[in-house]
Amino acid sequence: MLVSILHRATGTGMATVGTALLVWFLAAVAAGPESYAIFRDVFTVQSGRLNIIGNIVGIGLTACLFQHMANGIRHLFMDVGAGFELKSNKRQAQATIVFAVVMTVAFWLYLGIK
Repeated sequence: MLVSILHRATGTGMATVGTALLVWFLAAVAAGPESYAIFRDVFTVQSGRLNIIGNIVGIGLTACLFQHMANGIRHLFMDVGAGFELKSNKRQAQATIVFAVVMTVAFWLYLGIK
């Protein structure tokens, strides 16, 4: 049940937050350098690195992406009839959460190293 709710929440979160950020970004770029500077300053510090808001939004969207992707792949296997046994289904559901956490951490560590 948790993974089903997470799948819906992550899809909705990516759609609403991602769309709002994209529209804001495009409007800021179209409005000129001052508007884009305001957009950029909300998410970054003077050096260009992400500030706390940028990190929260970035890590949150990344975690949503990996969780939604993992559960989508799980559903593809279930659509062909695999993994309906209770133990197997529970293990797969837990694996999607572990995958999302590990991949989010790995992705942000990779970005930090670059």
